[in-house]
Amino acid sequence: MVAGQDDPVVQHRRLRLELRRLRQESGLTQRDVAREMDWSTSKLVRIESGEVRISSNDLRALLRHYGVRGKQRIDAFVDMARAARKETLTDFRDVYSSAFLKFIGFETSARIIRVYDSLLVPGLLQTEQYARNVLATAGPGRVGYTSSDGSTAAASIAERRWLVRRRRQELHDRDDPPDMFFVLDEAVIRRRVGGTEVMREQLARLLEWQRRPHITLRILPFELGAYPGMRRPFMMLDFLSPSDDELLYLEDVDEDESTLQDSPEKTGFFIDLFLRLEERALAAQDSCRLIEAAIREMR
Repeated sequence: MVAGQDDPVVQHRRLRLELRRLRQESGLTQRDVAREMDWSTSKLVRIESGEVRISSNDLRALLRHYGVRGKQRIDAFVDMARAARKETLTDFRDVYSSAFLKFIGFETSARIIRVYDSLLVPGLLQTEQYARNVLATAGPGRVGYTSSDGSTAAASIAERRWLVRRRRQELHDRDDPPDMFFVLDEAVIRRRVGGTEVMREQLARLLEWQRRPHITLRILPFELGAYPGMRRPFMMLDFLSPSDDELLYLEDVDEDESTLQDSPEKTGFFIDLFLRLEERALAAQDSCRLIEAAIREMR
């Protein structure tokens, strides 16, 4: 379900970033290009922002305008556009927002994943029982569809959401998984989601995850008091190709209000915020000791 470099979502983003780069290297504004192509400016804006997909004919014309030559190079762009037009992740639109589904479409092609959360263990690190308790209390999902007898199919929605979460965790089993950095508030390891036994199992799993070479987990202790950014969880992706901008996912209580952003101004701010949170957090070894203490206290 989640895919890598060939995923349509990944190809769509790569294409629009390449087109934006070509325009900027040509020294042209969106208004300049739209006028020469006899397009509305809003059409080019929507193409570069990812709101619409570009047709092969329009793409070839745009590449000619940017001075792109060579059949092999042009064909590579056209193949990218065709791949981007394929649908993906549609089976889960009733239980997750489009922004989140796009984000996990990119996740498997990331080189670095950064996650901050002040309330819950991130999905990439959750045990099944912890996840099911979270999902069971998350409400009926975006659409809130009902079963044939009229009752809300919350159990079915939770099951489908867990399927997505489990498949995301397959990242850990790759030969070369992305580097993952997690910064969590101490409240995350103190809140007994699902009860004492479920939470003890989850905390023990966090210690196991911490031993994986691609995972770094650090805790912001209560003694810090208030700190910048503590109210809103976020996730960030960094990619191998320097032409792929960082990607930011900002979570909201109302999932439909969560946003996916890749503007350098926004991502730059949150990268800086994440680094500042890491500076304030306990070192990895001290974070493990705090988790171990939380486990002992639950006995």
